[in-house]
Amino acid sequence: MPKYDRNFTDELRERLSIVDVVGRRVPLVKKGQNYWGCCPFHNEKTPSFSVNEDKGFYHCFGCGEHGDIISFVMKSENVDFKTAITELAAQAGLKMPDYKPKPAAQVAREESYYQIMSGACDIYQKLLFEPMGVTALEYVRRRGFTDEMIQRYRIGYAPKNNIIANKFVNVKQENLMATGMCRRGDYGMYDFFRDKLMFPIFNARGQIVAFSGRCLDGSEPKYINTTDTELFHKRKTIFGFNFARDAIHRANRSIVVEGQIDAIQMQCHGFPETVAPLGTALTEDHISMLCKANRNIIFCFDGDAAGQKAAARACDIVMPFLRDTSDVRFAFVTGGKDPDEVLKSGGTTAMQKIIDASTGLTDFLWNLANTGFNVSTPGGRTQAEKFIKQKTDKITDQHLRAEYEQEYNQRIFNQWHKWKRQSQNIPKIDMPGVDDITKKTVIFIVNQYPEIAERYGDFLATLNINFDDNAPDMNIDEKSAEKYIVSLKLQKYMARLQSQKRDLTARLLAGENVRDEIAVLDEQINTAMQKMDALISI
Repeated sequence: MPKYDRNFTDELRERLSIVDVVGRRVPLVKKGQNYWGCCPFHNEKTPSFSVNEDKGFYHCFGCGEHGDIISFVMKSENVDFKTAITELAAQAGLKMPDYKPKPAAQVAREESYYQIMSGACDIYQKLLFEPMGVTALEYVRRRGFTDEMIQRYRIGYAPKNNIIANKFVNVKQENLMATGMCRRGDYGMYDFFRDKLMFPIFNARGQIVAFSGRCLDGSEPKYINTTDTELFHKRKTIFGFNFARDAIHRANRSIVVEGQIDAIQMQCHGFPETVAPLGTALTEDHISMLCKANRNIIFCFDGDAAGQKAAARACDIVMPFLRDTSDVRFAFVTGGKDPDEVLKSGGTTAMQKIIDASTGLTDFLWNLANTGFNVSTPGGRTQAEKFIKQKTDKITDQHLRAEYEQEYNQRIFNQWHKWKRQSQNIPKIDMPGVDDITKKTVIFIVNQYPEIAERYGDFLATLNINFDDNAPDMNIDEKSAEKYIVSLKLQKYMARLQSQKRDLTARLLAGENVRDEIAVLDEQINTAMQKMDALISI
């Protein structure tokens, strides 16, 4: 049997949730931390088949079957390993690689990378507590890091000289450069990180695969990260995930913040389920990893424009990953602060209040539509509706997508298109009242045909009618309903013109020269009567 590339199978396991894979064949119900269903491998009436999304395995307490997504497809569909991999690759949207035995040289090379990264981290940690690292140590302590936190997260200091290039002279230069730690210049090898506060970046298994260095002299950018390597892909790596993984399982959620210092401080002050992207916007791979651990996510960003933009992007990316068990929320730290500053000034209690005040995804998307478009105009509302539909169309669960569509359709009707008179915003116009029959007819039309109410909202506002009152059902189609409203509008318009003409006539009899104004009114009345005749003839 050929050997298969573990990198590819590991990527499949990261991309695909075992709940989704098993759920295609077995109806699952979440109970506690696990999902349960009837075992597909033996007959049973009481569910004993357990699926753990966090750890990525299933286990039947009845027959003892146990495995991951690959073994499940193999056993449930009675196919070989390669067929199962091919099917899962199609689900994950990945191209099948050409399977070949992993060369011994590659295995040795990767092991060398891990040794270089770990060795460099040891050097950086030691230098942080030596005289050359005093500025970095003062800075990190000023940011609230204790010695215990420094040791746990293996924080260190990269000096101004080429210490890594000099310390690893016995390592192949190609391997040293392949880690991203060193580069080759005109005068030989030199360190990529110099005079930086160093944060090691771990993969999900706790191995160091890269570093993030913070500038200490106030220059920009504040952080520089290892460039992508064989071991490290920034868009697929989440800072702090190795520390947060078990906590995410226990807390039944993850919290996403913007930077690594925020993530560390959150983890150490009551929110161990916190993680952060690495100096880049969230990606589909980040969300996929988080959803595999738990589909409940709180995005906690700064309240400034950049934070709002990051939240909007997160909302867009997370839509395809939504399930009926998902609880996605958005929290914002206002006042120009970040989570680190909130924890320093107000402690865990203040941060907890921000988390508790988070907005659910449904309301957050609705708020985006209302603030991003001028929903007081028909054109703005049209744009906002298209925006919402574009987002909800990304939900892959058709039943959940239908629920979201229904929710937003109701909101659109009730808050945008079901016209209601807001007396405090409408200028008072002295207009003749309407009789009870007219009132009930108008109420019926407004509630039955919200598009008509929208088109003639300004006029309807002048009728002093409470449109929340009940009205009997009437046999009026949409065309007749609009004709009725237009007719009523013309009648009111002509009544106003006639009233103005009476006032001018009285002034004429009193000796004022207003004949030209009366002539203009006569022309307007005549035009309105022609429109009324034309309307009646339709």
